[in-house]
Amino acid sequence: MITTEATKVAPAPERVPDAPDQRPRRGRRAWDEAPRWQIYLPLGIYLVFTLIPFYWILLFALRPAGSTSLVPWPVTFDHFEKVWTERAFGTYFQNSVLVGVATLFLTTVVALAGGYALARFDFKVKRAFMLALLCTQFVPGALLLVPLFEIFANLQMINSLASVVIAETVFQLPLSIILISGFIKNVPYTLEEAAWVDGCNRLTGFRIVVLPLLRPGLIAVGSFAFVHAWNHFLFALMFLSDQGKQTIPVGLNTLMSADSVDLGALAAGGIIAAVPVVLVFAFIQKWLITGFSAGAVKG
Repeated sequence: MITTEATKVAPAPERVPDAPDQRPRRGRRAWDEAPRWQIYLPLGIYLVFTLIPFYWILLFALRPAGSTSLVPWPVTFDHFEKVWTERAFGTYFQNSVLVGVATLFLTTVVALAGGYALARFDFKVKRAFMLALLCTQFVPGALLLVPLFEIFANLQMINSLASVVIAETVFQLPLSIILISGFIKNVPYTLEEAAWVDGCNRLTGFRIVVLPLLRPGLIAVGSFAFVHAWNHFLFALMFLSDQGKQTIPVGLNTLMSADSVDLGALAAGGIIAAVPVVLVFAFIQKWLITGFSAGAVKG
């Protein structure tokens, strides 16, 4: 048999090995392939810069007066006793708790009513009202001091804790209403309709069906209202003249004078002011994250 070039069978091509898959494995994220030191090094640097100021405050608060040691030893609580008794920080602490709790309650209740109205009802000026609420966030609190002082003076509320509570509530309401409105939009409207079919009115249906689902959002809004009222300095300084009615931020300011500063007492007062806020956030952090993630979703 004669074979020609046309009838020759071409040899099978050699198999080229497959290139290794450079894509991350399914179920693993891209940054899981990064070396661990690239993750831990920046986090460690950030942690050091964060913890050094706290350690410095503890150092001045716990070491004896006049000591220059970098280790708080021997430990003394004289600075805490001094600010709590001699500088009336016990009274300041009580006033701050009253202002913070009252602001939390008023802000949550009023924002809940306003947020429900924005989430469930349509009216002509709804968009303009929402825009006005957003624009109020660009107004610094210092600009509100003069008009609020005139209002409280006419109402004879100067040197009253109620004036600080009202001012803090007014300052917190716009953002709180917007956030709670977003939380309520994420609750299906059909749940309320089902409650109405079962014989509930609007208020009862809201209390039974919607309100339990808003717990993370209410905790988030209430906690920020409390922390802001606890730390705010201007309103308490302007509206409270009696030393027995001042709050902790104003009390910290009294520890500093033009001639000298008692660093030990100031550090102890700062720790007293910071501990309640740290405990609040440590207790509510899981609800706080859930609440803000729910409010960020457009309903």
